[in-house]
Amino acid sequence: MAQDGRGPDFIEALSRGLDVMRAFSADHPAMSLSEVAAATGLARPTARRILLTLEELGYVATARGEYRLTPRVLELGMAYIGALGLWDVARPHLERLVAVTHESSSMAQLDGSDIVYVARVAVPKLISLRVDIGTRFPALRTSQGKVLLAGLEPDEARRVLEAPSRSQLPPAAVVPDWPTVRDELARVRERGWALADEELAPGVRSVAVPVRDASGRVRAAMNVTVHAAETSVATLVEQHLPHLQEAAAAVSEDWARWQGRPLATVAPR
Repeated sequence: MAQDGRGPDFIEALSRGLDVMRAFSADHPAMSLSEVAAATGLARPTARRILLTLEELGYVATARGEYRLTPRVLELGMAYIGALGLWDVARPHLERLVAVTHESSSMAQLDGSDIVYVARVAVPKLISLRVDIGTRFPALRTSQGKVLLAGLEPDEARRVLEAPSRSQLPPAAVVPDWPTVRDELARVRERGWALADEELAPGVRSVAVPVRDASGRVRAAMNVTVHAAETSVATLVEQHLPHLQEAAAAVSEDWARWQGRPLATVAPR
C-alpha cells in the first residue's frame, strides 16, 4: 500500500507506482488487474492507470488479461549494483570460491533491518529458500546480516533493527532482546565472522564474513550456504570458512583498487 507522504515534496503517484511493481513476486509473477488492486490496496481505476503507464514505459507486459514485469525492471537494480562496481569485482572470486567449496556463495548489503542480495553464484542443491539478486531477508536471521550489523556502532545497529522488515518471510517465532543481540554482534565483531544455523529456515546453514571498502568500512557481507543435513557446523567453519575469508579479502582488495581508479574525463568541445 502506498505510504503516506512525510513532506511537501512527497510524490504519491510515484509511491503508488513502486507499490505496483513490488506487488509482483516469485509467488505472484502474473496478476490480473483485480489482484494488483487488492495486493496494493489501490482502487481499480488507479491500479489500471499505473499498469498502463508501466506498460508504455516497458516495465510491464500484458497477455490474456494478466500483467507481468518485464526484464527491463532489472535496469533499476543493476544500475545500483553497477555503480558500486561490486558485481564485476566480486564475480570471479565468488566463482572460484564455489569451485572450491561446491556450495553456493552470495554477497549482500544492509537495507534497513533487512539484507538485500547484490551478487550470487549458486550450485543446484535443494534449499528451502529461493534466493536471487534483490532477494530480501531479515538481517538478524542471516549470517550476512549479523556481519553487517556488527559493522555498525551498537546504537546505530539498535536503531536499524527497530525498523520493520520488508521481507516476505513470516516473523521469527522468538525475537531476542537487545542485550542478547548486542552481545552476539560483539562476538561477531571480535572474531570477524558470523554463523546462522537454521535461523532463517529449516535446513539452511551459512557462515559469512565482511567485505570492506577502501576506507576499511564494512560495506557488504559474503557467505557460503550449505544444507544442514549434508554439512555440519564444524565442516562449514573449519573447511569452508578459511576459503571464504580468503575470497572476501581478495574482493575487498580489488574493490579498494576499483574505488581508487582514475576517472576518465572528456574535454568539452
